[in-house]
Amino acid sequence: MLLCMGWTQQGFQMQSGSPAPLDWPLLEWHTVFDSRDAEETRAFYKTMAFRFDLAVRDAVQLDACVSGIYLPGIYIGRAQYGAPVALGPSRVRNDYWVHLPIKGTWEAAVGHDTFVCNSRLAIVSSPTREVMLHCNGGAARLSLSVTSEALKRQLTVLLGQPPLKPLEFVPTMNLANGYGGRFANMLTSAVIEFGRGCAVRWSPTTLMDFSEFVLTSLLLYHPHNYSDALRRSAQMITPRDIRRVVDYLETHLDSPLTVADLVAASQVAGRTLFQHFRDFTGKSPMHYLRNLRFAKVRDALLHAEPEESVTVIAMACGFTHMSRFALEYRHRFGERPS
Repeated sequence: MLLCMGWTQQGFQMQSGSPAPLDWPLLEWHTVFDSRDAEETRAFYKTMAFRFDLAVRDAVQLDACVSGIYLPGIYIGRAQYGAPVALGPSRVRNDYWVHLPIKGTWEAAVGHDTFVCNSRLAIVSSPTREVMLHCNGGAARLSLSVTSEALKRQLTVLLGQPPLKPLEFVPTMNLANGYGGRFANMLTSAVIEFGRGCAVRWSPTTLMDFSEFVLTSLLLYHPHNYSDALRRSAQMITPRDIRRVVDYLETHLDSPLTVADLVAASQVAGRTLFQHFRDFTGKSPMHYLRNLRFAKVRDALLHAEPEESVTVIAMACGFTHMSRFALEYRHRFGERPS
């Protein structure tokens, strides 16, 4: 399993199983739009290049609430309407969406196919196919939007060359088990962090790491028209290739690192790099990097002068979230950092 969420001692982690039911208002402190007026709601979605349909007889039930957060290359949001509505992106939008039901059921028309979405099935939409969501009055959903540019850059890194055709995902994601359940847990864990205000303290580096993790996991684990090409791109690499990556990690402990950085250092395609790095070391590159950072900060603290600051030493070793650093340090070494 690659990188990782749910925050754990290893960083972002994919947790197994279906996502836990979420019955409280998520992201309530990150409201994007809130209205009971049908025309106001329709106008809002028009500015966002979405079609929004609501029957006149249902307008009195409308209670639209959209909350969300914007991260590098992605958006995570929650939406509910209180009334039966239909909405979908216009052709001018070129982003990708993952829609996870968190309350009630709804239907998704993707091209010529229709799917009933519930706690066991999510929709993954691509701009190459027309999509329309039909939500009942009691439904709520958690959605992830990813820009085409961000996905194309990450796919290029993983393939080792630019894709020639538009990326198109399989339109359904099974939430009951496997990758879908882990992905849903990861996303809901992130939303809970933001809802509680915890993620406000995430550094720009951590936000970029999380966004890259989302992009990479989607491309490696959810089927799409380049999945076979990613599997075929696997090649034999040598311990010398892995050594180059390890050397690069050891000399950049205080820097924000991306998959593209490691690919450039190793001169090996991203998917192959992650697969063989784990074979050689037993860990993903980012897990290995975290262990290196803790080894360095442990040594620095043991040899620090009394007047030296724990925070300054930790930040020099690449740690930016001090409360999480302190918790994990104590978990690893049985004492507080001092």
